[in-house]
Amino acid sequence: MTIAVEGSAPLDAEVPEELDGARLDAAAAKLFPAYSRARLQGWIEQGLLTHNGLAAVRTRDPVHGGDRLRLTPQAPEAGSAVAQAITLEVVYADAALAIINKPPGLIAHPGAGAPDGTLQNALLHRFPQTASVPRAGLVHRLDKDTSGLLVVALTLPAHTHLVAAMAARRIKREYDALVNGGVVSGATVDAPIGRDPHNRVRMAIVDDGRRAVTHYRVQERFRFHTLLRVRLETGRTHQIRVHMASLRHPVVGDGVYGGQVVRGVGMDDGLRAALRIFPRQALHARELTLLHPEDGSERHFMVEPPADMQELLARLRAAERKP
Repeated sequence: MTIAVEGSAPLDAEVPEELDGARLDAAAAKLFPAYSRARLQGWIEQGLLTHNGLAAVRTRDPVHGGDRLRLTPQAPEAGSAVAQAITLEVVYADAALAIINKPPGLIAHPGAGAPDGTLQNALLHRFPQTASVPRAGLVHRLDKDTSGLLVVALTLPAHTHLVAAMAARRIKREYDALVNGGVVSGATVDAPIGRDPHNRVRMAIVDDGRRAVTHYRVQERFRFHTLLRVRLETGRTHQIRVHMASLRHPVVGDGVYGGQVVRGVGMDDGLRAALRIFPRQALHARELTLLHPEDGSERHFMVEPPADMQELLARLRAAERKP
């Protein structure tokens, strides 16, 4: 097996007998484990991997024991992201990965309307080695106004491993979600999510969407609200927000999916005011569990919600105690 950083000298490998007859892309993924199979497929199509000295243009071509493969890795395009000294709360870091506690209000990647000042810019400054990793090592993301834990790959092998683990649902994620209304009990929502055909800014439950599964259980009940613990089985855009809104229990503060409407006859005036000015969806990625990409050990991380959400929960509890 050969591991190198993209942009380095060509890498050579000999196909072992146990891979005789395998597809070229499958064999390359075994022999060059620093790179994902999808990335290798792209390089094969670009002629960047030769098979016995010939440019290999078909990913499905078979290989045989003793064949020689040569790969010329290419560095990812730098794009518009630059390193910026933005404060990050690093919960844990080693040579392979870092765990970040993202604050609300921080966008994951540069894009239209946000050319810089993002988490990706911050990661390039705090962990310069991520310049050679796609998206500065971000394996998944959180919505701008959702707070909590994110895993970041600091090397290409770690990135390949963690992306595969995320796709295989081996990375466990749990959230705190404060929702409107009284939720009777925990349950599972299994409903496909795709772009809302009537509003391209929103996501929606649509028949031709991608499968989305959300498990939730009740943590704490209030007179007009419920604090849920939510576990994602899949990771679709706005998944928790869409699924909770579909149950008519939108996340508090979520202006996109109806959570900013404050209802409750007899609600404490101070609580009503606090709910109306709460500036974001009350959603926090509390727990993250994964297998370390180097030694396979299980790692578990947990962070409490940020001050704004804790203060809102304190107001809800105080209102419950009033006669």
